[in-house]
Amino acid sequence: MGELKAVSACAGLVPVCIGSVTVDGMDLECMTSLSPFGDALALDGALKKAHGVGWPQAGQALGDATVRVIWFGRNEAVLIGPEADQGLGDVAAVVDLSDAWAAVSVEGAGTVDVLARLVPVDLRAAAFGEGQTVRTQLGHLGASITKLGPERFMILVFRSMAATLIHDLKQAMAGVASRG
Repeated sequence: MGELKAVSACAGLVPVCIGSVTVDGMDLECMTSLSPFGDALALDGALKKAHGVGWPQAGQALGDATVRVIWFGRNEAVLIGPEADQGLGDVAAVVDLSDAWAAVSVEGAGTVDVLARLVPVDLRAAAFGEGQTVRTQLGHLGASITKLGPERFMILVFRSMAATLIHDLKQAMAGVASRG
């Protein structure tokens, strides 16, 4: 009998380094959708108690590399890192999305210029600070983009779009690198 082995959506596609920008895969361990039953206040308290991070406001990502809660749309956030505490199911719809999404980090000098070729959102530091997140288009893909550091972003797309994401990023990276 064959043995099943988990494979990243970006396996064989990353890392990619062009110019000063690097794209690499991110292992998120678990990714769980959370949607509160009614008011988010109860979910905020349950999240803080179970994972030490509360419910984010629109456009906000809270936490760090070990546990992060990212706004994902109206009345929805995703918990990234640990497996969701079972008690969250008392105050929210809890759905495991771990295998449904591809995650990459894009970082280095020129990252904002690369993303500006693909995203209709101003991601420059003056307009988009660390800890901010947005659901938007990246090329023709729906994506979630979260700023993790001064020149570091996390991009999430549906797993089936991983190769297209890397292709689009490589083209934009080559275009920016050719200017320098």
